Amino acid sequence: MSVTKEAVIERLRTVNGPDFTGNIVDLGLVSEIFIADSKVFFSVTVPAARAQELEPLRAAAERAVKAMPGVAGVVVALTAEKKGGGMEAAPPARPAPRPAAPSPAARTSPPAPPSRSSGKRGVPGIDAIIAVASGKGGVGKSTTAINLALGLQAKGLKVGVLDADIYGPSMPRLLGLKGKPETADGRTLKPMERYGLKVMSMGFLVEEETPMIWRGPMVVSALTQMLREVDWGHLDVLVVDMPPGTGDAQLTMAQQVPLAGAVIVSTPQDLALIDARKGLNMFRKVDVPLLGIVENMSYFVAPDTGKRYDIFGHGGAKNEAERLGVTFLGEVPLEMQIRETSDAGTPVVASAPDGPQAGIYRDIASKVLDRLKEERGAAEASTPAIVFE
Repeated sequence: MSVTKEAVIERLRTVNGPDFTGNIVDLGLVSEIFIADSKVFFSVTVPAARAQELEPLRAAAERAVKAMPGVAGVVVALTAEKKGGGMEAAPPARPAPRPAAPSPAARTSPPAPPSRSSGKRGVPGIDAIIAVASGKGGVGKSTTAINLALGLQAKGLKVGVLDADIYGPSMPRLLGLKGKPETADGRTLKPMERYGLKVMSMGFLVEEETPMIWRGPMVVSALTQMLREVDWGHLDVLVVDMPPGTGDAQLTMAQQVPLAGAVIVSTPQDLALIDARKGLNMFRKVDVPLLGIVENMSYFVAPDTGKRYDIFGHGGAKNEAERLGVTFLGEVPLEMQIRETSDAGTPVVASAPDGPQAGIYRDIASKVLDRLKEERGAAEASTPAIVFE
């Protein structure tokens, strides 16, 4: 049974507006509704000052639509607009009811790990989250992210991968994964698995050809759900393949997720480095440690003659790392085997672990791991000791 926008709108008319005045549709709080593969996406606009308080409104809208026949999933974003949202004069909230006693499951669930930065809530079971980012697309960020994850796994770590590139998810293709993820309890998703990695991507939830025509708040909401409503289990490291650029989604991830560090991927030429600097500066401004820079497509060695060509220049990322005082993690050549294995869904670190290309990624993973330990040691050293006399 197919789901229509009209049916969703009628169902949303059963959801009361803020403070039980009217309903969220007639109050003009519901955005354009997008439906793909029986999954429904929309946002609800609330006053900025009451965004946190009105989270139950978002949850009520989600429950209402999720209960509709034929609906396979729902993503609802809470959009806060300071001006022009039509709700600046919304009445003050009523006193909140006394919360019910927590369920046995809630009492026994493990607390989220503490964050280095105040206001950032950790993800239960995940020891460290690493962002792999780039200032622009087309520099090989996703290929670097998946081979870095496999390189970290080769060090004996339990590793997961979150494909945070909502508009252009690559992990299904890079890992040769197809199908839809199962749910553990009707809400929490089970990650897909390949080569021992736990993986979640928007590419598992919609068809490959389906365009994601979303505004920033919907993207942020989807990222939050893929991070926090997935049964990751215990992971030593979660590698996040970030969207390219420095937009709303990237900034939200950097500000709200306790990132242990960021890896920047760039090609050697000046134009790419200009964008890479923007990414570096973004992470610095939100106090995310910079683990280092990877120079991808660093050079090309002709397979027939063995002659080396610096197609995009050479050493630009290394020079930039030295100038900025950031660790240079390594050079990855423009290599046919890396491209072929990526297209085939068999990343080179998994399919040819003893080859020279896999060795490059494993070396990068070792340096990233060393930098993580350095940052963790620095964070512990900066924590003041409390002495009782």
